[in-house]
Amino acid sequence: MKKLSDATFIIPLRIDSADRVRNIITTVGFILETFDAKVIIKEVDSQPLFKEYALPQITEYLEEKVNNLTHIFEESQDSVFYRMQIINEMLSLVETDIVFNYDCDVLLKEETYEKSAQMIRDGYDIVYPYGFGNYQKQVHVNDEIVSEFLNELDFSILDTNSNIYDAQYGHVQVLSKKSYIDAGMENENFKGSSPEDKERFYRFTKLGYNVGRVGDFVYHLEHSRGENSWPISAQKNPYMQNNFSLWEELQKMTKEQLREYYNTQPYLQKYK
Repeated sequence: MKKLSDATFIIPLRIDSADRVRNIITTVGFILETFDAKVIIKEVDSQPLFKEYALPQITEYLEEKVNNLTHIFEESQDSVFYRMQIINEMLSLVETDIVFNYDCDVLLKEETYEKSAQMIRDGYDIVYPYGFGNYQKQVHVNDEIVSEFLNELDFSILDTNSNIYDAQYGHVQVLSKKSYIDAGMENENFKGSSPEDKERFYRFTKLGYNVGRVGDFVYHLEHSRGENSWPISAQKNPYMQNNFSLWEELQKMTKEQLREYYNTQPYLQKYK
């Protein structure tokens, strides 16, 4: 087994389709079968679908390795998925030096996880474990393909069912926990789907953190789109206008103003 015992994967989750169940089984199964890392999933929804539909299959696949998985369920009837707050709540529980801010639908090759974590150990504050541009493989899977992949752990199985697409700032970021907290964590003033991926990169860069990138592919397991996973233009999010107004405001700040803004956010008080 490859070792990432100094790393924790934090995965915010709302299951809005059957293929999302398959994807979270695939990603968590692969991570914990391959690495000695911790995984924290926080599911915020009207009912605990992960526990009912995904966890039994993950447990059967991983056996004792499932002990590295923590699942937290919070009941909510709100149609908006407050991703940034959920990530911060999980970040406050992390006990390792390295954090993977992780989307439930993505995979990387083993060596990509290892290279990214090593960059954090070597002094980077945040690492994007994929190239900028045509470095995403959109993978179209079914139950048979997923079962074959989990049995073989062979990425050529995914390669033959994929097409190349654009990648920029989302999917997964690898961070120093200390730097993540120092930089203001996730901005909880962004609510629902928003430009938070662009803002995170902009913030770490402008504040002078050591930002790195690995020129490998990120694999995205495609899925149908629920209310909280549509592209921004189609998202039914009552906060969208405020999100973009905030993004514009942050871009106008000087480095000193941006640092002051993130040092004084009220949401930080919850995690001290």
